[in-house]
Amino acid sequence: MSTSTSAPVREATLSDVPDILRLITELAVYEREPDAVEATVDSLTAALFPADGAPTAFCHVAEVDGPQGRRVVGMALWFLTFSTWTGRNGIWLEDLYVEPEQRGSGLGLALLRTLAQVCRERGYPRLEWTVLDWNEPSIAFYRAVGALPQDEWTTQRLTGDALAGLAEG
Repeated sequence: MSTSTSAPVREATLSDVPDILRLITELAVYEREPDAVEATVDSLTAALFPADGAPTAFCHVAEVDGPQGRRVVGMALWFLTFSTWTGRNGIWLEDLYVEPEQRGSGLGLALLRTLAQVCRERGYPRLEWTVLDWNEPSIAFYRAVGALPQDEWTTQRLTGDALAGLAEG
């Protein structure tokens, strides 16, 4: 679980996309949805590093030193939100993931701290995310850093036929 003396967290680069996809796939297995990942290197590249226009998603990665050099072992994939109440952007953390053998090393905290710093630097008043209600280790970690559950809000989602039906009117 040793981390390098250099900063373990940095902004993702184009060359990190295969590792990001690998971590997304590992997260899907952890969240009991191993067949749910539809993302590809191409779709992630288009969102994170588009050829034209601005990115629609952002990612920070955590690295450790290994036998073959530095290796990506964690990620925080996020995008901007907007609050009509504050009139400002915020960050929605879509996924935070650290490989199991690296958990407890401080990398998850370093990734969250980095996003908090981005919020502070840019004047964003909110860093938000969801967590599965059965994921007790993650819930305990989030409580330890001061996150508070927003029990009065229930996430809603439209997908598949329901989304198509609403779009078609």
